[in-house]
Amino acid sequence: MNPDRPIGIFDSGIGGLTVAKSIKNVLPNEQLIYFGDTVHMPYGDKSADAIRYYCLRISKFLLEQNCKMIVIACNSASSAAYDVLLDFFEGKVFFVNVVDPLVEEVKRKNLHNVGVIATKATIHSSIYKTKIKAINQKIKVSQLATPLLAPMIEEGFYTGNIANSVIENYLNNPELEGIEALLLACTHYPLIKKDIEAFYHHKILVLDSTDVVSKTVKDILEKENLLAQKPMDQDIFYVSDYTTSFEESARMFYGNSIHLEAKTL
Repeated sequence: MNPDRPIGIFDSGIGGLTVAKSIKNVLPNEQLIYFGDTVHMPYGDKSADAIRYYCLRISKFLLEQNCKMIVIACNSASSAAYDVLLDFFEGKVFFVNVVDPLVEEVKRKNLHNVGVIATKATIHSSIYKTKIKAINQKIKVSQLATPLLAPMIEEGFYTGNIANSVIENYLNNPELEGIEALLLACTHYPLIKKDIEAFYHHKILVLDSTDVVSKTVKDILEKENLLAQKPMDQDIFYVSDYTTSFEESARMFYGNSIHLEAKTL
């Protein structure tokens, strides 16, 4: 496989740009091809079968773009479709999800009582609880669906009184009482990480997947001798439904101005 091939990244919307940004910071030579499935967002309230169907189509498209690796930058998609994608595209491309690196971080930090906040689809799948319990049955895992957070962030309402009220309402839930760490199991949530840390007065560990996923990507590419050795072509950002508001939100997630191209699959 040619190391000059791009890295594909996809999400149900533009929240996965937080992961893309982290990968770009760690691996600046790599070309990224991002696909945000804005027609079907959010995946969090879709059935597992529907999510798998969307993910198969997007992965086929990214494979057609000659990607050497595909990063599933969406927790709902990672929980519903990762195993299906591995089987369907076996031997053709490397896949990285956003769940396993975060679970490994729980193991690495030797945590005993963790909370998980995520979309309904991710919580209903119980993928974090199942994988963490597989490491150590004694780890307590408290899960809470927080369905308003992703759309609130996607629309730009992640600062101010409205956002603080929604965040506090969720985090005050008795389900999260007594936790020593909180896993932000949605790629939108890094944008409100500081607010969550402030709510807990920085007394609990707040973990998101961005840094651990980019490290996983780098480790795999290094192991397989697939790191780009020189700067590649310009990154490309696709969305399945383009609006100017999405482009404005994309700047918010990625940290600088990017151009979104509409692409119907």
